[in-house]
Amino acid sequence: MAHEVQGEFVEVEGLRAYMARPVPDGGTASNAGILLLPMITGIGSQVREFADMIAARTGAVALSWDPWHGRSSDDTDFDVLHALLDELKDTAAVAEQQTLLRHLREDLGLARVGVVGWCLGGRFAFILGGLDRDLANVVAFHPTVPGEPAPTHTYDSVQLAAEVEAPAFVAYPGKDSIVPRENFLRLQESLQGREHAPTIIHLYPQAKHGFSDRRRHKEEVNATAFGLSWPQALAFISATTAP
Repeated sequence: MAHEVQGEFVEVEGLRAYMARPVPDGGTASNAGILLLPMITGIGSQVREFADMIAARTGAVALSWDPWHGRSSDDTDFDVLHALLDELKDTAAVAEQQTLLRHLREDLGLARVGVVGWCLGGRFAFILGGLDRDLANVVAFHPTVPGEPAPTHTYDSVQLAAEVEAPAFVAYPGKDSIVPRENFLRLQESLQGREHAPTIIHLYPQAKHGFSDRRRHKEEVNATAFGLSWPQALAFISATTAP
């Protein structure tokens, strides 16, 4: 069942965010929310489409964190965005994400809240999942899991993945040039070593890093990986946030 969706930029405690909400149709309102953690594009047009689709297909309120505070791939060159990424500190980013989670829970009154992230956002999804034991799910597409932490990294996402209480869904591209296979295997071992929650791992052997980004869909392996994984992720979100 698809829901009609209203999407708009909002401000939450001084933070710019994008919110997609199902339009009430007279039935019972959803009590679920999803925090989106974007890739380097920020809240560009495709990430807004992701939010709209999550709200339409799952009925959850979808709220997207803005890592670049107003800039995105819609209006900013990627070399500038990469420079911003080099300066992005874990402590500041996680504090902003936790503010948005608090908004979903306390201000909007949503009882079942999960996270979904892409690339750099996929790494933060595991960090939040390890820090926040009340999440309904953790979803990560081609998470950027480094072998060696960057100077701005405070948290070990692989270590925190072992602490995630929620069901987890991961889609990894086998030809990821940024995240070597051994890094992914460490993450996989960390998640599958949990005895308290299920893990779903998707491996797309020929796909490349960032395969969800439509700029990469000229390569059939990336378009195919996204076409297979995204509908299953939406079903996973629906199942894990259901009453």
